[in-house]
Amino acid sequence: METCPRSCTPVVRFCQKLNRLKTLDDDMMATSLKRCLSTLDLTLLGVGGMVGSGLYVLTGTVAKDIVGPAVIISFIIAGLASLLAAFCYAEFGASIPKTGSAYMFTYVSVGEIWAFLIGWNVILENMIGGAAVARAWSGYLDSIFNHAIQNFTETHIMQWNVPFLAHYPDLLAAGILVVASFFISFGVQVSSYLNHIFSTISMVVIIFILVFGFILAEPANWSEKEGGFAPFGLSGILAGSATCFYAFVGFDVIASSSEEAKNPQKSVPIATAISLGLAAAAYILVSTVLTLMVPWHTLDPNSALADAFFRRGYSWAGVIVAIGSICAMNTVLLCNLFSLPRIVYAMAEDGLFFSIFAQVNPITKVPVNAILVFGVLMATMALVFDLEALVQFLSIGTLLAYTFVAASVIVLRFQPDKTSSKGTASTSSTSSNPSAEPSVAPSESQTINEDSGELKQYESFSDKLQLVERQASTERREVGQLKAYWEPYLGKLLGDCESGEVVGYCVLTIIVSSVSFCAVLEFGTKQLHLPIWSFTMLLVILSLAYVLSLALIWLHEPQTSSKTFQVPLVPLTPAASILINIFLMMKLSYLTWIRFTVWIAVGLFVYFGYGIWHSKEGIREMQPKDTAARYVVLPSGSLVETVQSVQPDGQLYASPHQTNPSTASTAEEYAGNR
Repeated sequence: METCPRSCTPVVRFCQKLNRLKTLDDDMMATSLKRCLSTLDLTLLGVGGMVGSGLYVLTGTVAKDIVGPAVIISFIIAGLASLLAAFCYAEFGASIPKTGSAYMFTYVSVGEIWAFLIGWNVILENMIGGAAVARAWSGYLDSIFNHAIQNFTETHIMQWNVPFLAHYPDLLAAGILVVASFFISFGVQVSSYLNHIFSTISMVVIIFILVFGFILAEPANWSEKEGGFAPFGLSGILAGSATCFYAFVGFDVIASSSEEAKNPQKSVPIATAISLGLAAAAYILVSTVLTLMVPWHTLDPNSALADAFFRRGYSWAGVIVAIGSICAMNTVLLCNLFSLPRIVYAMAEDGLFFSIFAQVNPITKVPVNAILVFGVLMATMALVFDLEALVQFLSIGTLLAYTFVAASVIVLRFQPDKTSSKGTASTSSTSSNPSAEPSVAPSESQTINEDSGELKQYESFSDKLQLVERQASTERREVGQLKAYWEPYLGKLLGDCESGEVVGYCVLTIIVSSVSFCAVLEFGTKQLHLPIWSFTMLLVILSLAYVLSLALIWLHEPQTSSKTFQVPLVPLTPAASILINIFLMMKLSYLTWIRFTVWIAVGLFVYFGYGIWHSKEGIREMQPKDTAARYVVLPSGSLVETVQSVQPDGQLYASPHQTNPSTASTAEEYAGNR
């Protein structure tokens, strides 16, 4: 039995490496990038990321094929679901104003390997998203000129017939991405100005569509004669909501830009709320106008708005709609090319990705290498891949990032503050790795935690003795511990757990139960052919596990004092976001899951081949730290002196010295005898 811990030590160390947390600077505003973005800049970035080609294409497709005029309700439900995820991003963007978005948020709360995989998937999502929008931009412009560009390319350049590849190389799509990357490399202000121009034109066109569209509206198009308001019923509305949810993907560009915001604590939450509200209003109102102008079952899914004006006798309005559509797609392109290099930069800055991408241009203050390299890669994807093949691989990485960010909000809300400066000796390595061998028993170490939950050092015995007397006189609950009211009922069961430990297990249970619940709900009766009784029993058991985990989290003390925005109704809000995101992931095609698996395998190869060896957190653990003496008064009345130092292998070396208070003056002699 004694040899088991020794044999397991390498495995424990390896797991600790995988789950080490990022240490944040005391000065969160320090950055090598340029802080110049205002609330207006961030708001327009968010609007540009959400209001793109989906407004001109998605509304008509969902209305005709899935929902009917009730697409309005679908967008309302999708907007509310997106708001849950947006709350989580807003809290992190305000409290941790660092670039990297979901990658950074996962790194500071869950662990290194999970953060790398989230960032790795978000990179591919942005590359696919940018390439897909560029293909749509090219196709839309080509359709205006009666496909002259496509015909010329196929006739005079080349064409091929390969699965998942386009029939011809889309030089126009690749060219627009290269040009956009070139402009973005000039700095964040240039990117912001371009986004201002295109977003303003797009919003003016949307206002034109709404005003002119309501003038042409005919309420009879919602009548029973045309099929009614909700011809596909409640199931159609819910199916439409799942599709409409992807229209709001893009607000995370605001969190990605927080390191370049002037005042991220205020501007990030405000910009997130305003941009999501404007995007939701645009989708809802345009859907209302579209289904009132013409009968929903006669819509053209490819160009619904332009076709609606054409059929009402205003073909000139189609030109204005085309201009608005191209400008809207330009804003989405800019947002993809803006956020992607910054995620790459954040990963490279932490040592998890190749260091060449961490270089910031001293003049423009942007990661030029990441912008140009990944801009060219995105252009290559747009050049050879088909639009439909690109679109079907989208969304899983984004939904996974939303899930981890929501889980991170719960974890950090019920976790004591363990942030420490990079330049000083800290106890973050021990706090982030509960499996590390402590110098004293957990019950003893708890006696040296103050309000912040951090380990404190004391100059003398008297300081420590005064603290013990003060703690005995006033019982106070730390963040992450069981609330005092529930101590008599659950104290024996949960009282000995570390602060935040029970919450961590509950969050894991929420994720597992959500995955199982959604899998049974989606595949139970069709693919798995479960009997009704077992199908119902599984749903009830998994629902109880989900609700019980929420209740256990609620029984613990949360962080209440914060100078920045906090998600309301924690843990209910992030837990609901987790459930919705996992449900939408279950709706994705098997090809998307195959792509996800292959990309994860490639990412693990990169991480274990490069990232784990160059991680700055790992290098920091290898650096020796100053030794420190700490004093603990045990219930028996004896006094323990603990001397700690971090060895190169990251383990804590502890040398305990125990003596009685009456012989405190001989402590040094006793320690010397040992």
